Amino acid sequence: MNNLKKILIVLVLAILIGAFFSFDVGQYLSLEYLKGKQTNFSSFYKENPLLAMGAFTAVYIVSTALSLPGAALLTLMGGALFGLVTGTIVVSFASTIGATLAFLVSRLLLRDLVQGKFSHYLKSFNDGIKKDGAFYLFTLRLIPAVPFFVINLVMGLTPMKTVQFFFVSQVGMLAGTIVFVNAGTQLAQIESLSDILSPEIIFSFVLLGIFPLLAKKFIISYKGRRVLRKYNKPKSFDYNIVVIGAGSAGLVTSYIGAATKGKVALIEKHKMGGDCLNTGCVPSKALIRSAKFMADIRKCQKLGFKSVHVEFDFAEVMERVQRVIKTIEPHDSVERYSNLGVECHTGEARIKSPYEVEVNGKVLTTRNIVVGTGARPSIPPIEGIEYVDYLTSDTIWNIRDQPKKLLVLGGGPVGSELTQAFARLGCSVTQVQRNKRLLPKEDPEISQMVLESFQNDGIKVLLGHIPKKFFKRDGKDFLVCDHDRGTVEIPFDTLLIALGRQANTTGFGLEELGVELTPKATIQVDDHMRTNIPNVYACGDVTGPYQFTHIAAHQAWYCAVNSMLSPFWRFKVDYSTVPWSTFTDPEVARSGLNELEAKEQGIPYEVTTYGIHDLDRAIAEEAAYGIVKVLTVPSKDKILGVTIVGLHAGDIIAEYVAAMKNGFGMNAILGTIHIYPTLAESNKFAAGNWKRNTITEKTLAWGERINRWRRDYF
Repeated sequence: MNNLKKILIVLVLAILIGAFFSFDVGQYLSLEYLKGKQTNFSSFYKENPLLAMGAFTAVYIVSTALSLPGAALLTLMGGALFGLVTGTIVVSFASTIGATLAFLVSRLLLRDLVQGKFSHYLKSFNDGIKKDGAFYLFTLRLIPAVPFFVINLVMGLTPMKTVQFFFVSQVGMLAGTIVFVNAGTQLAQIESLSDILSPEIIFSFVLLGIFPLLAKKFIISYKGRRVLRKYNKPKSFDYNIVVIGAGSAGLVTSYIGAATKGKVALIEKHKMGGDCLNTGCVPSKALIRSAKFMADIRKCQKLGFKSVHVEFDFAEVMERVQRVIKTIEPHDSVERYSNLGVECHTGEARIKSPYEVEVNGKVLTTRNIVVGTGARPSIPPIEGIEYVDYLTSDTIWNIRDQPKKLLVLGGGPVGSELTQAFARLGCSVTQVQRNKRLLPKEDPEISQMVLESFQNDGIKVLLGHIPKKFFKRDGKDFLVCDHDRGTVEIPFDTLLIALGRQANTTGFGLEELGVELTPKATIQVDDHMRTNIPNVYACGDVTGPYQFTHIAAHQAWYCAVNSMLSPFWRFKVDYSTVPWSTFTDPEVARSGLNELEAKEQGIPYEVTTYGIHDLDRAIAEEAAYGIVKVLTVPSKDKILGVTIVGLHAGDIIAEYVAAMKNGFGMNAILGTIHIYPTLAESNKFAAGNWKRNTITEKTLAWGERINRWRRDYF
């Protein structure tokens, strides 16, 4: 039905446009014709005012809706016929109605096709239209150098709402309409359109068109100043930046601020290094390394050993984790950062105003505040959970007694990493995942590879199980879950909750300051990492959208530089190539799009894979398992995204991240020398597979002919 409607509309448009040119209607829309017939038109209008206005309006609407030439001359005619006031009213509404019809025709016939084919490239443009579309449209309407029919057709391809388009166009075209209608009242004195749109007038309109963008910046600035006006601004400041939170985000912000000779104060209420050092990346990777050793022991026969026996104390393994933390701790210590020029404070920060932060009873005055307070584990509202002594990724490092029956809630990266590590250390582990797949953000076959590895490790993975309530029976703990086949009771003695993290945004003055939050309860920041308070910035887990240590450090650079240089210069944060890795065995590393996201966003792609089971180094390592999966633009070598599953996938993917960041593609990777034998060779082999897949039969046939000719005649 929709296709039939489109065909009918195209047919009608074709007939109307064809008639316009076949009957040479354009001759009636020339300046000479209008001037010659001005007296006749005026007489007709005096005798039949309503009919004249109705006919004129209809002609104007049809002409504009079909994007036909002559709108400027019709506007002149409106002034000549109806005068300045009536002409402006008639032309204003006729032009807006016609423009809206052209907008709707473009939307109906072309938007789905264009958005479907180029959605990946148009995403930032679409987001800009949703956010600031009215400003963009208003600006374009004020500049007659931009053809109005082009604006109508292009805006029809965007997500802009029709009502918004109509009213913004009505207001935006008013200034130009008045100029043309007023000129039309003096039609006899006009020899050409250049008499109306001289370079000086066009330049004036361009300046007028820039006004909305300047106005927007002024409004943002005004809002910021209005917020700050409520507070007493010190005549001088103790610091350029006060940073709250000494995790990755806060440490990098402080380091950059001090390195550029700014005076920086860093406040941390708990431990320097934040979650990453103390409860996240460092301890989990230390535990995973010990667990991998046990896994290697279990496959000793594959490595050429008849048997290997290892005795270990679980408490000593957990103490090793603390030793690793202690070894790395000096990198993030007060002593180190003090030597770098950062003034470190241990205590709870309290934001008193946009210029004042209190710590340990002392008020620090500052030009800028950077919030890097991180996040904490989310606790689900499951019935009976308050009666269970649960652990989280923050607290599990304190245990020294080995869990006998460990229950892990969560099948994301954190839950999966810890599930496998504890299972390999001899714990009986049951993992409960609400979703039908582990690591649900990854492609299905990727999730399946991890699931198979978990099953080989003896982990009981319950997918599609929804936790309902905890209860005790005979002094033992149970979890009740619903699933497709009914309900199940899961016994456990230790519970680990790994269901995501919640931003730390309360308790230190953000609420009183009026800092805005997102629907996900993270701090709302703009492209420059600035909150709605102009001198308050935020970075890391507290703001998202990615809760990774390396992204926190990435954002911190923008916080430090933008806060130091504002208002003279600012940089927009770049998320174009965000890599991450889940450190299960096998590792899962990704950057850019996977197939799930490409399909959801309607982005055309081609898939190239290379099975790591065929890689010489992986075979030698007894790790011949995994895949390199690359998405590219159809018929081109541009990389849209990469997923790698296998040993050290998080290291191997760096080459692809560099490729996407710097704009080189599969041909460049194929032409790069890779050391033999290494795991990184898998990148070259994947590029080789891509090359073979892109060579057409026709190209091969020509190659065969040329080589035959050279054998026979040359």
